This record gives sequence, structure tokens and C-alpha cells, in this order.
Amino acid sequence: MSAVLPEVRVAPPPIAAPPSGDPPTMDDLLRGLWAENPVLVQMLGLCPTLAVTNSVANSLAMGIATLAVLVCSSFLVSSLKRFIPTEVRIASYVLIIATFVTLADMSLEAVVPNVHKALGAFIALIVVNCMILGRAEAFASKHGPARAVLDALGMGIGFSMVLILLGAIRELLGNGTLLGVRMFSMNFEPWVIMVLPPGGFLTLGLVLLAVAYARDRRTSGAAARRAA
Repeated sequence: MSAVLPEVRVAPPPIAAPPSGDPPTMDDLLRGLWAENPVLVQMLGLCPTLAVTNSVANSLAMGIATLAVLVCSSFLVSSLKRFIPTEVRIASYVLIIATFVTLADMSLEAVVPNVHKALGAFIALIVVNCMILGRAEAFASKHGPARAVLDALGMGIGFSMVLILLGAIRELLGNGTLLGVRMFSMNFEPWVIMVLPPGGFLTLGLVLLAVAYARDRRTSGAAARRAA
């Protein structure tokens, strides 16, 4: 009789555990600049976009303040998300944002008091900027601090770029200056409407129209290349 050899089972190789958390990528930074720009695509933060962009200095100050608040609050929300109860998360996010807005307000008042006075209550109103609270709720509370900071940087820079663009157009046409430096001859007649509230609506509408046209042309070109 032939001996029956015992069946030998070979254990499968161990499966490597997936890395904890999702690593940050450049997409987190770049999508806020164009693909998901908070103003041009998501239409968020339109109140300061229309109200303070009558000059480049005001636009730059508001952009830097918003960027700083967005980055700091996103980092803190992402770091503390495990310790914040779900029932009070929105109130906690508002408290965190309000803390950094207060710091930004005091810093602007100390560094550039004239610009701070021109911005008025709009610095304090960063607290209710739906872009900041929206990123805290939709992204920072669901990802790690590194990705949250990159996302906040992209959104903040994209927001600031639009503010500065609108401020440059309105100041150039409304006053004939850029950052207070005269750009035209003394014969230039300023378009006073550009530094008034209707000028903000008009400029933003034209910029949105140009962006929509560029997107449509790019989509049409891509479709034509695929068809060919």
C-alpha cells in the first residue's frame, strides 16, 4: 500500500494594509485655482467680491486675510475632527473661524490701518463667508491636515486672484490708477461707475462671461479632436 501524504496548504501572502489616510496631491492645491474656483465656478463669497474690489489694495488685503483664515481654520478643523461631537460641529467650526478672523482683523488694523478702515465691517464678515465654512464642513472635516491645508491654499489663492483681477480692472477704469500709481495721462476721464457698486456687478458679470466662453471653446475643441 502506498502511503498517503498529508495535504499541505500554502498560506497566501499577507495583503499589505492600505496606508492610513489619503496622501496629499497637487490636485488638492490646483483645483481651487481654476476647475473649482470658489468665485468663478462655485459662486461663493460674492459679498466681499462685489463690495471691496474697488481698488487693488482693498482686494489684496481681503484676499490675504481670507486666505490666512481659511488655511488656519481648515488645519485646526482637520486636526480636531475626531474630538468634535457631530451635534455641535457647525458651532465649533464657526467658533474656530471667528477666532482667526479676530486675529486677522487686529493684524490688519495694526499693519495697514487705512486699508482696514476702508474695508470696514467686511473683515468681520469673513466669519459668515460660506466658502470658509463650506470647506471646513465638506473637506477639512473629512481629510487629514496636509490635504486640508493644500485645499485651503488652493481655494484661498483662487479667491484672492479673482479679487485682485476685479480690483485692478475697477481701479484702472474708475480712477486711472493701479495701487495709487497713475497709469493714464491727465486727459483720461475716469469711469466713476466702476468704483461704485454697479461697477462691481458689471465687472464680475463680464469676467464670468469670459470664463464661460473660454470653457465652451475648450470643450468644443476637445470634442472636435475626439471626433477627428
